[in-house]
Amino acid sequence: MTNLSKQEALVQYAAQIGDNGLIIGHRMSEWCFRAPSIEMEMALMNCALDLIGQARELYTYAAKLDGTGKTEDDFAYLRDEKDFRNLLLAEVPNGDWGDTIVRLFFMSAYNKLFFTALTKSTDEELAAIGAKSLKEVTYHLRFSSEWLIRLGDGTDESHERVQKSINDLWAYTGELFTMTDGEKMLLEEGIAVDTAALKPEWDQIVTDVLTQATLSRPENKWAHKGGKAEGIHTESFGYIIADMQFMQRRYPGCSW
Repeated sequence: MTNLSKQEALVQYAAQIGDNGLIIGHRMSEWCFRAPSIEMEMALMNCALDLIGQARELYTYAAKLDGTGKTEDDFAYLRDEKDFRNLLLAEVPNGDWGDTIVRLFFMSAYNKLFFTALTKSTDEELAAIGAKSLKEVTYHLRFSSEWLIRLGDGTDESHERVQKSINDLWAYTGELFTMTDGEKMLLEEGIAVDTAALKPEWDQIVTDVLTQATLSRPENKWAHKGGKAEGIHTESFGYIIADMQFMQRRYPGCSW
């Protein structure tokens, strides 16, 4: 069981949700000037801005709850690797276009269900963030679903490559539906989302889109875990925060 107080658990919960948006948003921003076309680049950058915007609101709320004078920047730029509790799926490298689309699809299917449930939170601030974010992640899901269908039901090469992307990333999806002790405590208060309860509907969304894309759903049930519960990340995560935090670490207190 957790030794956190309700307030501490709520700070960690808001930051944890924000971490998902910040990290995958940063990952997607790495496609800037590298996407296959200007149209695709603009779509990805819009998704990235949405996700980073969600993170800002959640970090601002976490800072307010924390009450020690921290700001959203402290949560983004002055925490160490182990303090981030994002899902591992959010941080995996971009890979090729298929890898990026599959990662966004898996995360967006989860985010749509998660933020829908968050709108019913007894915490009014989280419920409001959930309602605002829901509009954005619904677009992310539509965009990634359409691309997944296009790749899966396209050429032999695109089908083969995107199937490999699905197979490679599937082991990161199990962590989506795990719950920390802090989340379980907040769930009893009606604050947190029961992520375990989201799995059947997530499975159905994924199955429906993969069927349209003529792609196969992996049978492997083994899952990577550790990012959300323990702050144990993949090797690539250190490179993300080294890049993301360089200016603030090199020039403490700098601002635009």
